[in-house]
Amino acid sequence: MLTLDYANCLADRVGAHGIDPDLLDPQEEPARGIAHLTERLARTRGTGQERWRDLHRDPLRSEHLTAVRQAADEFRARADNLVVLGIGGSALGNIALQAALNPATYNLLPRGGPGTGLRAGPRVFVVDNADPAALGSVLAFLEADDPGLERTVFNVISKSGETAETAAQFMIVRDLLSRRGRRGPDHVIAITDPARGTMRRICDAEGYRTLPVPDGVGGRFSVLSPVGLFSAAMCGVDVAALLDGAASMDAPTCRPELATNPAALLAFLLVELGTRQGKTNHVLMPYATPLYSMADWYRQLWAESLGKKTDLRGETVYAGFTPIKALGTTDQHSQVQLYREGPNDKVVGFVEVADWSETDVPIPAGLGVEAIAYLEGGSLARLLAAEKRATEYALVESLRPNYTITFPRLDAFHVGQFIYLWEMATAYAGLLLNIDAYDQPAVELGKQATFGLMGRPGYEKHLRAVNETLKATDHVISA
Repeated sequence: MLTLDYANCLADRVGAHGIDPDLLDPQEEPARGIAHLTERLARTRGTGQERWRDLHRDPLRSEHLTAVRQAADEFRARADNLVVLGIGGSALGNIALQAALNPATYNLLPRGGPGTGLRAGPRVFVVDNADPAALGSVLAFLEADDPGLERTVFNVISKSGETAETAAQFMIVRDLLSRRGRRGPDHVIAITDPARGTMRRICDAEGYRTLPVPDGVGGRFSVLSPVGLFSAAMCGVDVAALLDGAASMDAPTCRPELATNPAALLAFLLVELGTRQGKTNHVLMPYATPLYSMADWYRQLWAESLGKKTDLRGETVYAGFTPIKALGTTDQHSQVQLYREGPNDKVVGFVEVADWSETDVPIPAGLGVEAIAYLEGGSLARLLAAEKRATEYALVESLRPNYTITFPRLDAFHVGQFIYLWEMATAYAGLLLNIDAYDQPAVELGKQATFGLMGRPGYEKHLRAVNETLKATDHVISA
C-alpha cells in the first residue's frame, strides 16, 4: 500500500507553523468531526455526483472493462497512432497514465508485444488545447507518416460535444478524414454521454463507435472510467490493475478514525494548514519524472473542486487553495529557494518511489576525480532518494510543513491507489470547507464569453459584455 508520512506537518517538527498533534486525538473535536463526515460520505456514495466512487466496483467495473477491452482490441490491431482529443478532465488523466506507466520514449520505440520492453500499442498523442500549432503539427506528422491516416485512430472525449476546443478539433479531424477519402467509423471512437447531447447525436448519425462517460462522474473524477481507461488499454497499461489499486484504497479511506484514514487525514492537514495557518499554496513535488504529469491531474482536481466563492449556506467564503507542481530534483534548482526563504505560505507534498530496482542505473567508478568520487558505486535511484531526503530536511529546518506519499513501486496498481486517495481526500476537503466539490460555476462565464466571441446565436449579450469590459484604451505600449 501507499504510505503517508505527515510528521513534518506537526508542531513537533515545524513549531507554530504546524498542527498541534493533540488535534489528532480521537477524543478531540476534529477527529469526532471526521467520523461524522465519513458517515455522510457513506450515505451519499453512488448518488448525485459521487458515482465516481463506484467505478472500481461491479457492476460499473465489469461493464467498463468489458467495453474498453473490446474496443481497444478492435482498434489497436489497425492503429499505429492514437490521437486523443479532449481538454481538462478529458485529457489530464490520459496524459498522467501514459507518463506514469509507459516509458518516456514510448512513442519512439518499435512496436512489440507486452513484456518485450517495446511499444505495446500505437503511438499516442493527447491534443488538449486549441493551439493551432499543437494540432497542426500532429496532423502534419500523421500525413507525412506511411501509411499515416490509414493507420490512425482519433479518440474524441466530450460528454456534451459542445466544449468549444474539442468540438473544433473534432470538426477539423472529421473534415480531414473526409477529404482523404477515409471512412469516419474506421478512424473515430468517441467517449461521450450514452444517451443525450450533441456528440451523442453526431455519433448516432455517423455510426461512430462509442464508450460512455458515466452519469454522475465529472471530468476531473473520470480517469478511472472509459475516459482514461481506453487510451491506457490501447497502449498496454494494465487497466484492471488500476481499478484493483483503487479498490484496495476504498476501505482505508472509509475508516471513521482520523488517524487511520489516509484520505481524511490528508484533507484535514491541508485544510487546517490552509485555513488556520495561512498555508494556502499546496505544492505536489514528485521525485519521479513519470509522476510529474500526475501533478497536473492533481492540480485540476484540487483547484476546480475546492475553489469556490460561496459555501453550501450561500455565504461568500472564497474557499480553496492554489495547487502548484514541482519536480524533484529538477526544481530544487528553481523553486526550493522560494519554498525555504520566501513566504511561509506553502505545504509541500513529496511523492517518492521506494523501489526502482527494475529501472535503476548504476554510477560507475574509475573517473578518478576526488571531488565527485563519493558518487562512484552508487546509483541514480540512491542519489534521487538522498536528494529528496535532503530537501525534506532543509524544509523542516526552515519550519516549512511538508508530507511524503511513498509508492512501494511504480506500477498500475499503486497509481490506481494514488488516484483514489486524492479523489477521496478532495471529497473530505469539500465537506470540511462546506462547499460543493463537484460544480465549477466560475468556468461557465468564460465558456459563454467564448461562445459570444465566436458568434454562437443566443450569446450576443456576452459578446457585448466582453467588448464593453475590455474596450480599447490607450494603456498599451509597444515593446
